[in-house]
Order: sequence, then structure tokens, then C-alpha cells
Amino acid sequence: MEIIRCVGYWFSPSCIGAVMIKFSNVSLIYPNSTTTVLENLNLEIQEGELVLVIGSTGSGKSSLLRLINGLVPHHTGGILAGDVSVNGVSTQMVKPGGMAHLIGIVGQNPANTFVADTVEDELAFGMETLNLPNDVMRKRIEETLDLLSLTALRNRTIATLSGGEQQRVAIGAALVTHPKVLVLDEPTSALDPIAAEEVLSILHRLVHDLSLTVVIAEHKLERVIQFADRIVQINGDGVAKVGTPEQILLESPIAPPIVHLARALGLKEIGVSVRDMRRMTTEIREGEYAQEPAKMAPIGNPIISIESLSLNFADKQVLKQISANVFAHEIVAVMGRNGAGKSSLLKSLAGIMDGVTGAVLVDSQDPQKLKGSARRESIGFIPQEPSDLLYGQSVAIECEQADSDNGVPKGTTVSVLNQLVPGISLHAHPRDLSEGQRLGLALSVVLSGNPKILILDEPTRGLDYQAKNELTRILIDFARATGKCVLLATHDVELVAELASRVIFIADGEIVADGTTLDVLLSSPAFAPQVSKVMSPQPWLKVSDVIAALDNPL
Repeated sequence: MEIIRCVGYWFSPSCIGAVMIKFSNVSLIYPNSTTTVLENLNLEIQEGELVLVIGSTGSGKSSLLRLINGLVPHHTGGILAGDVSVNGVSTQMVKPGGMAHLIGIVGQNPANTFVADTVEDELAFGMETLNLPNDVMRKRIEETLDLLSLTALRNRTIATLSGGEQQRVAIGAALVTHPKVLVLDEPTSALDPIAAEEVLSILHRLVHDLSLTVVIAEHKLERVIQFADRIVQINGDGVAKVGTPEQILLESPIAPPIVHLARALGLKEIGVSVRDMRRMTTEIREGEYAQEPAKMAPIGNPIISIESLSLNFADKQVLKQISANVFAHEIVAVMGRNGAGKSSLLKSLAGIMDGVTGAVLVDSQDPQKLKGSARRESIGFIPQEPSDLLYGQSVAIECEQADSDNGVPKGTTVSVLNQLVPGISLHAHPRDLSEGQRLGLALSVVLSGNPKILILDEPTRGLDYQAKNELTRILIDFARATGKCVLLATHDVELVAELASRVIFIADGEIVADGTTLDVLLSSPAFAPQVSKVMSPQPWLKVSDVIAALDNPL
């Protein structure tokens, strides 16, 4: 019998409650696909259980989530065998709308699901469709605004919110109907570490206090793994493994940094939380080790020059007197809370933001005056929503058009795509790809042009660890070339630890920190990567730092 922890004691899953979600011999395959998404899956998810779904990009995590409320196959198509039931109701017997009172769902791209203009109206919409009384709706809206720290945004137009703020609104819109099941597809992908911790803590509390059943698909396992009761690992060939986090992560190639740290140190056990790993590594932390010398400051003329950059947007000052330089060979990460002004800064540097004051020079040119091929050769910009760059009717057409526009040999873009996200069908429509696959395609289109400067806004949303590792390698190689640099806005502190040479931290439109990655990340407990939390006070950010230090003890 499978054993998991429940309310401080060890019991079987039956201690959590009745069966809420049941997969009975479920198999799923899409038309024109050569592999099954799921094959003969049997799974019972109990009431009050938090289940994490993991797998590589495009393996079928989103499909599994959509099976729970019947979006697959009712809306997306596909051939389904077996049965999925929720609270005893088969999804084949009712349309997805018939599950609205029972299941709340938050998709990968919340912006595609909004139907109202303002935050408060969006929260009210779901309850209006259920014909709830006005006094009930008002009370629940206030509760949800407080729960997700959205009170200050209640009258804001959703289109003016940052990606992370929109994600919190989408989660609130799902919670406000008081569903019994909450299904979330990468709910923390656009959230800063603090907001992500708050949202996951809220979900954890609802699971324990109200027996809410939560199913989450997530790539950033370092954020969510400590909250999970069980893991469903999808391998991409129809096979799914189910077990406790310790059981699955013991051998899984998809694992958070602390699991890779445990493996690198040869520990007999793995820890799924920072606290567990600190207990296992006490002797290592207390040792004395040689420290690497500080890296030399960049020299020469800056590739990007920013002087007194300010921006007003929707009667709000988004950027306030920003001044900074980015030099050749640098990979600079722009970090900060949701709504701090990171995307506005990147759009200003890319020359696509109106109302900018101050001076901005990119490759010694005003970015707003760059047009056509001159722009493609100078700046490669990927916005927070990569679909904005995709307009072809198939992946093949996108790649061929990119080769033509960028003046590179035929097949160059496909080659980059296969490195980043292998296995994508060239005949697939970009809209039919997963969020991570679309991002990989947009990255390939821009990277194949080999611009002098890469500007990336949240470049790892939807990417698994393998794809992120490949992206890291590609960007490092890119920055090493003559006269090139990379600027990226991200909440992914693990990516920053592996990739960036420098971090600019923004708060309320102002630069509050600008220094080496080591100095900035170690000075911020909220934005510190997992390995640094485990190994504090040793100044190590990633697993390779730990191993290098252990090889050079004093």
C-alpha cells in the first residue's frame, strides 16, 4: 500500500478523504500523432490532496489537466478511451460548462481567458454565470481580493496589469466560485518568488483547512515540490508514474536543484525542502574553502546605454530616472516584483514603447528609429507573450519565413528549434503547441537571425529543465561572440544563477541594486536560489559551485 504523510502522521491516501478524481483505464491520442499522450492510466486523487504533474515540455501535462474538466476531448478533439470522473460524475456525460460549479481551472496563458475589463468585474463574472446572490458575490470578492493581495488592483483595467498580476487575477477568478477541485497549469510561471510563495501557501492552506483538491502542472519544481502529496510524472510516450515526491524524484531526470545537489554529494537520501537538505549537509557548510577571485569589471564602450530613462503609462510613472550601461559579453538579468517595471524597461530598450523620456542608445543607435532588416540585425526581442511573433499557419512555414527574413541558409531556424525543444511536428499549427513549445519556436525565429543584442522577457515560461539548460548554453555562446550581449527579465532565480553575470534589481520603477549575480542574489533571501539557501553562509549559488569548492578545501 502506498504511504503518504497526512496531518503530521503517516497514513494511506484514504486518510485524506473520499475519491474526488478518478482515471479508469484512460488512454488519449490526438489525430495525426504517432504516440499516445496517456496509455491505460489508472489514478485516484482523494479529496483534500495536492497532486503535482511533471514532465518535459509537450509531454501531455496540459492534456491531463484538461481531461479533468472535459475540455479534452469535448473542445480540443482527440480519441479518448476509458473514463474520467470528478466527484462521481463522468466527464463524458456532461459538457465542460456543466462542471463549472465543481472545478476551477487556470490555464497556461491567463490573458486568453479573461472576459471582463477590470479586475473586480472579472472576479464577479464566474459567480454571475452561477446565479449567485449579490450579497454572496460581494463577500467572496472581498475575501479573494484580500487572499491574493489584489485589493490595490480591484479597479485596474486587466490589460494594464503585468503578466504576474494577471496570473493572480486568474487564480482569484477560479477560487471565487468556491470549487471543490482546482486545476492549475503552471500557476507560478509569471510570478516573482515572493508572490509565488504566497499563492502556493494559500493553496496549501485551502487544501488542509477546506479539503480543496488541487492538481498542478509546473516546471519550476523548486517552488512547489514541498507542498505536493503525490507526483504524476508523464514521460511523453504514454507512460505515467505515480508516487510520493521522494519516490519519483529519486530517479527522475526532471528534478529541482536540491535533488541534483543531493545526487552530486552522494547523499543516501534526497530532501524535497531546503530545511531537509540543510540537516543533511551541516558538516559541508561548516568547512573552510578557497573562494574564487572577484571577476573584473567590463571595459570598453557600452552596447546598451541608458540615461535618465522615465516612462509614464496610464497616469502612473512606471520608470523613474533609470540609468545603466550594458557591455559586450554581459548577460544581465533584470529582476523585481510583479509590476516593478521590468517589461516596460525592456520594451523601451527595444524601441516599441511610446512616451519614453531620457536617452537610450542600443548599438550606438536610437532603437525607435531602427526599421526592417536594420532592426533585426541589431535587436532580437521576445515579448512576454511569444505568440505575438508567430503568424504562420504551421511550424514549417514559420521557420522557412524566418530563414528568408534573416537571410540565413534554409533549415537554420529548424536546427535551433530542435536544440531547444526537440520533437515538435513541423506540420503543427503554432496555436496547437504548448506554451513552452511556442516559446521555443519564437526563440528559434529570433536566434536564427543572430542579432547583436538579445532582449528577452520571461524567456523560460513553459520550458522544462532540459530546455532551460539548452537555452542557457545557447545564450552563453551568443554572449561570447564579438560585440554581443543579452538582457533578460525573469523571475526564474535558478536560471539567473546559472546564466547571468550581473543582476539589475528594480522596485517601483527604480534601480535599487546593480551588481554581480553573486552579490545581488545572496543579499536577497526571497530571490536567492535553492542551493544558496541550503549552503548559507557559504557563497554558492548552484550545484557546480558546491562541487568546485569541495574540490578546493583550505
